[in-house]
Amino acid sequence: MLIIECPFCGPRNETEFHYGGQAHVAYPEDPYALSDKEWAEYLFYRENPKGEYAERWSHSAGCRKWFNAIRDTRTYEISATYKAGESRPTSTSAGA
Repeated sequence: MLIIECPFCGPRNETEFHYGGQAHVAYPEDPYALSDKEWAEYLFYRENPKGEYAERWSHSAGCRKWFNAIRDTRTYEISATYKAGESRPTSTSAGA
């Protein structure tokens, strides 16, 4: 069972959360200027690293707020959580 630290409510069971995909994906400045291929890449192409990965999560059964988490894709360990809009931590307990 995975315990996720909500930055607003504290540690909670993973069943209270909803996964939202990769964090820090910037919305295109002018989406109408994108080709169909560029738009599809924005919508569907995401990184797939082996190691630390910044993800968006929602505490859907709690405060219902969005936040970001740094999760290791090899171990599922979450080394940091932080509020949406904040910068990614430069160093985590699992290393950066």
